[in-house]
Amino acid sequence: MSRLYLILLIILGAFASVGQNNLKKYLAFAEEQYNKGDYFYALEYYQKAMDLDSNTIDILWRVAETHRAYKDYRKAEFYYAKVYDREEAAIYPASLLNWGLMQKQNGKYDEALKTFLRAKKKYAKKKKGYLYLKAKRELVSTLWAKSHQQDTTEMIFSRLPETVNTKNSEFGHGIYNQQLIFSSLRADSVAENEEVYSKSYRTSIYSSTIEDVTFQTSEQIKDLFLENLNTGNGVFSLDGSRFYFSKCAEQGYNYTCKIMVANFKDGKWSYIDSLSDIINEEGANTTMPCIAEINGTETLIFSSNRADSKGGLDLFYSPIKNGNQYGKVRAIRTLNSIENEITPWWDSKTNRLYFSTSWKNGYGGYDIFYSEYTNKFTEAINLGQPSNSSANDLYFFIHGDTSYITSNRIGVLYSKNPTCCSDIFALYEPVPVIIIDTTTETLAELNSRLPVTLYFHNDRPNPDSWDTVTKDNYIETYHRYTKMIEEYKDEYSKGLTGEKSNEAKANIQNFFVDYVDKGVSDLQLFRDLLLEELDRGAKINITIQGFASPLAKTNYNVNLTKRRISSLRNYLRRYNGGVFVKYMDDKAENGGRVVFSQIPFGEYTADQTTSDNPNDVQNSVYSRSAAQERKIEIQSVSYLEDDKEFALTTPNPVYDYGDSKQGDMLNHTFLVKNKSNEAIQFDETRIPCECTFVTIDRTTLQPGEIAKVMMQVDTEELIGFMVKSIYLKVKNSDEELRLYISSEIEE
Repeated sequence: MSRLYLILLIILGAFASVGQNNLKKYLAFAEEQYNKGDYFYALEYYQKAMDLDSNTIDILWRVAETHRAYKDYRKAEFYYAKVYDREEAAIYPASLLNWGLMQKQNGKYDEALKTFLRAKKKYAKKKKGYLYLKAKRELVSTLWAKSHQQDTTEMIFSRLPETVNTKNSEFGHGIYNQQLIFSSLRADSVAENEEVYSKSYRTSIYSSTIEDVTFQTSEQIKDLFLENLNTGNGVFSLDGSRFYFSKCAEQGYNYTCKIMVANFKDGKWSYIDSLSDIINEEGANTTMPCIAEINGTETLIFSSNRADSKGGLDLFYSPIKNGNQYGKVRAIRTLNSIENEITPWWDSKTNRLYFSTSWKNGYGGYDIFYSEYTNKFTEAINLGQPSNSSANDLYFFIHGDTSYITSNRIGVLYSKNPTCCSDIFALYEPVPVIIIDTTTETLAELNSRLPVTLYFHNDRPNPDSWDTVTKDNYIETYHRYTKMIEEYKDEYSKGLTGEKSNEAKANIQNFFVDYVDKGVSDLQLFRDLLLEELDRGAKINITIQGFASPLAKTNYNVNLTKRRISSLRNYLRRYNGGVFVKYMDDKAENGGRVVFSQIPFGEYTADQTTSDNPNDVQNSVYSRSAAQERKIEIQSVSYLEDDKEFALTTPNPVYDYGDSKQGDMLNHTFLVKNKSNEAIQFDETRIPCECTFVTIDRTTLQPGEIAKVMMQVDTEELIGFMVKSIYLKVKNSDEELRLYISSEIEE
């Protein structure tokens, strides 16, 4: 054996030793942060560990668990799937169940049903065990969710403004004397890009004064602040003289709480004390106080895992006499389960108890339920959509004609994870009771969510068609597309083995999670914000840009992207019984209107490294790079000026010259029409490349007239695939009509 070979072996061994030492350090530190509840920081170090070892099941499990704790349901689903694919619940029995739970929280009810059915069979040997009972329960719950997806009311669901909500978490409790009382998880000094739950973060009680139906900047109630402890869940007594709230110490990412009471008089707080051990049973977690009047008696309702609970936090109640004497504590057995029942709130007008649980039939994680009280608590009823979603929905309460809900659904403020944190939302009739934002703020909110990117399978909708419109709506194409995930995995990994095959499949799975599914979530949020703006009478112009992979010819791809844009328009027209139709057809009584400006790009914007070989479907159809090109994007939202659409239109904005030789002069004449009711004048044409020239046969166009626009491209300095454009302008308008010539230029 040569000396050089021995030296190489020693060096490689040293590197491996260093790598293993770093791996252990990263894992230990990540676990330490996880136990503190700092999931964001934990994930940073798990990622470092995965950079060194991405195959160990133990690491994948920890990453999945951390994403779940961080409420990143999409990534948690992905990693639980990887764990189960490797060990089939032999090492981590909960991997299969948790995979299904994450699918459900991502709204993938069909996939979740299959997973829960598999889980029920997997756990059938221990039919009294939690895993089997939960899988069985979720099978019924998910079937219920599928059949009740359309059970929604025509209500406006709107996030409260940033005077209340932040990129951290807020939890609503009630409105008293025109003040919103809520708790918030905040640090004293927070960087704009942080999303952590470290020791510097504490939950404290805040208030926001409501003036002229506007929520003012919130302030911490300092008299209720307790050093190094968390406080929240505040509620006033019936006479308003006492304020009950939770005082919680941290145990990792969990809390151990007691219920406290403070006196309140003339706007001042005094005498904060703990309730007796009749309520705060020693060793129990007792929290979330609620005050009710039941059969004429003031009653404290709360959540606790005290000795006689069925499991987790259960609902209990105790009568109050003379403001400080508490009667026997009783469990609300008709509502309690082996999982948590939390955030109780009593509606004195209807004698209903509202609460949240993850055990009964619901749409996702925690759903809101109510129980009628008629000398006893009746079976709980799911509040339905839009109050509930596939995320966690908690802390329901009513004030006036408005309901308030705390949720971490898509639409919350966040820095990195779109479902990490909870915000407070208002739910009210279409005629708003509370004005949350101004019109300008709503438009800014719409644009802040852009681009909304929607993806398609190859040559869909309507394959092998030159049509520019389709009868499909986008959600229909999305559902068909996502059902092809396994086909994509199989085709893209064809010919690969071992780790390379697994990586290819994971790459496809990740694309569908991070791109395709996210596009639908973004669309749903954009849709709701757009409707809110139109309901206020706004006139909106939406610019949509199309893309396509380079498998087909450019002019075919132009029509294909038009069909894809058409599918989005169809989705809006059919949504919720056609609420957008009056705005799209310019028939709304309030003057609201929406028009769509299409930019039907084709191959000329695609990544030219993507295969365009029709015989290489592995790369030209099923690869991630090809899939990422097949999309449309909602790129901008603006007001329609003077209620006019742009006057110029052309049936064919792109001319594909095909093959040409370097030095050829490429010519094409476009027909451009004035579709407006007024005469227009051409302004100076914008020409980005000195190699391009343009001639227009007239300077003025009457309504309905057509101009001939001749475009020339000198290819002397060009080679390979090229696209050149000109931008036609009209006086007194900021919009432009873009025309293109494309060609494959050979030497």
